[in-house]
Amino acid sequence: MYITPSILLSFVIGIVVGILFVYKKSGTHKYNRRYQEKQKRKAKIMDLFATRFEVRNNDVERMFAVSDATATNYLSELEKEGKIRQIGNRGRFVTYEKIKG
Repeated sequence: MYITPSILLSFVIGIVVGILFVYKKSGTHKYNRRYQEKQKRKAKIMDLFATRFEVRNNDVERMFAVSDATATNYLSELEKEGKIRQIGNRGRFVTYEKIKG
């Protein structure tokens, strides 16, 4: 049986995709730089609550020089983790406060 270059390329791509799938499922991605940086930033956001009663999305945007969407994602993750609570529904009136405990 003759192996064509396209079959060989498909095989190699399949192996790479399989390795990436196993890597992601194994949880080792938690040790990569992006994950660690995100955890550090979320910790710094929580540190803001030591000096402030409430934090706004704009505070996070300015603190890390990130987009509105990225700041919202950080705050949403902290909310899902049960560390903060959103006050207000939309726009500039939305603030976040630390959950006591």
